[in-house]
Amino acid sequence: MLYGAMNFPVSPVIQELETLAALGFDYLELTMDPPRAHHRIIREQKEVLLETLERHGMKLVCHLPTFVSTADLTPSLRETSLREVMDSLSLAAELGALKAVLHPSYITGLALFVREEARAYAMESLELLVERAEKLGLLLCLENLFPNSHSLVDPEHFTAVFDRFPGLKLTLDTGHAHIRSSGRNKSLQFIERFGDRIAHVHASDNFGKEDSHLPIGAGTVDFRAVIGALKAIGYDETVTFEVFSPDRDYLRISREKFHAMMHPREKTATS
Repeated sequence: MLYGAMNFPVSPVIQELETLAALGFDYLELTMDPPRAHHRIIREQKEVLLETLERHGMKLVCHLPTFVSTADLTPSLRETSLREVMDSLSLAAELGALKAVLHPSYITGLALFVREEARAYAMESLELLVERAEKLGLLLCLENLFPNSHSLVDPEHFTAVFDRFPGLKLTLDTGHAHIRSSGRNKSLQFIERFGDRIAHVHASDNFGKEDSHLPIGAGTVDFRAVIGALKAIGYDETVTFEVFSPDRDYLRISREKFHAMMHPREKTATS
């Protein structure tokens, strides 16, 4: 299993990469957002980025732009958003990324009054992105979102999408799955229903109210149950720790806690 962490896109990418490398992570999950990690800026640093990854023996996963509107009701905004994601997807392939993470299209604002229309736009955008990723030979992993996104939140929301796109994979976000879950462990439901489609995991904790991105063990996500379910399906792919704290040591601590639950015998042997 490979463990990774994200850069904070407000800080310079290479600086972030050096910080995460010093913490011993296997890969960088490159969040391709402005102001410091927009695809144009990353392209300018491409050779330095690849050299730095190689020097540290790290791999790369790319997280496509988050703050875009690929289901926007305004055609020009929707098209511009789609172009931003497409350009980022192309660069991810050039960088040799293991996989690319994609947020579903948000449905917000006036789109809430015409949800079916917005969902049709979202599906159109997704179809184009899936087609592009396949041509690039890049594994695309669609992420489950939080309730306020009104887009692909619960396991049943993914059924039609996965039926339509058999090559599309799932990024399981444990934090998103816990928000307003009403006592249900939606991560377990995702694993049970789509275990064969999970190709990436985002791990963070919260108290079920908002996407707090807390260290593992600091909230109420039942990680022992989630990790047990992942072990049961033989999951051995990538896990990114989405722990957003100025003190980056919490990333290392979260990785160690996760690994100890995933491999308890190793913990016993080294304790």
